[in-house]
Amino acid sequence: MKLYKLLSISLLTLICVSCGGKNNHITPFTLKLSGVKNGVKNGTPIAYVLQNKTQQPISKAVFSVDGKIIKSSNDSLYLDLNSLGNKTLEVAITYGENSYKISEKIRVFAKEAPSLYTYKIINTFPHDEKAYTQGLEFYRDTLYESTGLRGYSSLRKVNYKTGEVFKKIDLPAAVFGEGISILNNQIYLLSWQSGKGYIYDLESFEEKGQFSYGQSKEGWGLCNDGLSLFKSDGSQKIWRLDPENLKEIDHIELATHKGFFKNTNELEYVNGKIYANVYLKESVMIINATSGAIEGVVNFSGLKELVNPHPELDVLNGIAYHPDRKTFFVTGKKWNKMFEVRLEKK
Repeated sequence: MKLYKLLSISLLTLICVSCGGKNNHITPFTLKLSGVKNGVKNGTPIAYVLQNKTQQPISKAVFSVDGKIIKSSNDSLYLDLNSLGNKTLEVAITYGENSYKISEKIRVFAKEAPSLYTYKIINTFPHDEKAYTQGLEFYRDTLYESTGLRGYSSLRKVNYKTGEVFKKIDLPAAVFGEGISILNNQIYLLSWQSGKGYIYDLESFEEKGQFSYGQSKEGWGLCNDGLSLFKSDGSQKIWRLDPENLKEIDHIELATHKGFFKNTNELEYVNGKIYANVYLKESVMIINATSGAIEGVVNFSGLKELVNPHPELDVLNGIAYHPDRKTFFVTGKKWNKMFEVRLEKK
């Protein structure tokens, strides 16, 4: 009986020690955020409660997102971020001689709703009805175009006024061609699901090299700002590439004031904005190239009704900006016309 009591007391002691060990690892602080479950607009205050479960007062609490310290008061945080998307909010707490860090995931959307735009047709030009247009870009008053579909993909140099194809090369039959961009006298061309892109000499169309994708598994649209390339992959991200090695440097995430957006296709960069065709939609997004905020939506409905109807007629795709004329050129997959338009804010 004494042995039984002794064992019982020993077991109870072990349990108490065990419990005490767990208590020593209780989270000293918790952070509760209000109104962030479905996302928060950039620039909107976030109410918070920082609960202190220790016996020591907090001497300092520093809040940050992406390494940038954000302003805070006793009960609110004030977001003013350079970019939108899925973010990690951190608070570094100092109490006594100790420190502690808390991380919370938040989704940050655009501050304002996109502006609405329509278009005015300035000119109508002929376009190859057999061209499944994927990429479109002007360089020194000459139009360059890439086309898709396996067995029909090509790279072209085109007279936009007449539709005449000055130069053309066909891609390998297994390759589904996608967007293009011209930088440093080279043409960069994406493939869809092959996981690689191609580099061509601007004048001769001679292949100069190939490059592999990184985290962006597919190739959709491509444009540049004179320094970097921007690549869409069908997701809510647009990736920035280093033109020297074609590695992904970073990315922006596309968002309106209500949520994230994906399916951006062909791209065009103009004065800090990325104009992006929306796959399967008769519209173009105007995206802040730094923040990812969708600042405008262009409704291009009605254009498709102006082209020759035929069984293989497909969606709007292809947007190019002419810097001298200060107008946009848009067409579609297997459209017999290309339209020079001016965008007008509603």
